[in-house]
Amino acid sequence: MNSKPTIEELHNPEIFELFASVEQKRIKDFVLQQVMSDKKLIPVYMVYQTLLFLAGIFFFTRSVVLAYKGNPYYLLYMAGAVIFSLTFLVVIHELLHGTALKLAGAPKVAFGGILSKFIFFAEADRFIMDKKTFLLVAFTPLVVIKLLTIAGIILFFTVPALYFFLGVMVVHSFFCSGDVALATIFYRFPGRDTYTYDHSGEKKSYYFVKKM
Repeated sequence: MNSKPTIEELHNPEIFELFASVEQKRIKDFVLQQVMSDKKLIPVYMVYQTLLFLAGIFFFTRSVVLAYKGNPYYLLYMAGAVIFSLTFLVVIHELLHGTALKLAGAPKVAFGGILSKFIFFAEADRFIMDKKTFLLVAFTPLVVIKLLTIAGIILFFTVPALYFFLGVMVVHSFFCSGDVALATIFYRFPGRDTYTYDHSGEKKSYYFVKKM
């Protein structure tokens, strides 16, 4: 089993190619670039996202109709899901990223964000991640929240609280779009090792691919 390269080795142009260096405040633009350029993972995720969005529209519309007919609880649960997702769920999402980083061996995890751009992140300063590690960190919130919302849907299938879990599932899927887009980088160079790390002092993320 090969060990991960050091930061010095990653910056050696004879061994690795610097694929991208991204400022935290520019991460949304970078994510959009990955979405536009990927032809494998993103199209599949977009189909899933579209179906989930349409389901969300259906259940939201149904909750409004039920509220108009005198049963406001479905709509209240749906509204509660949106409020919860835009507040507490943001924190939970990043804590799950942080937990995955610790499980992957990061010595220290920090959290931050740019509120004006609605950007939030968990990072481990200069902790190098290969494909396996990055995918673990990127997809932990998606998998955990998905399982919890599915469990809630099953448990509360016949009562209005069902709409809370449906709403959280739909909104959280949009939160995960950036994680999925960044994951595509690790599938862009088949047969070549790809690495990334965050530099807290520079407020940047670096992506490298090993030269052939």
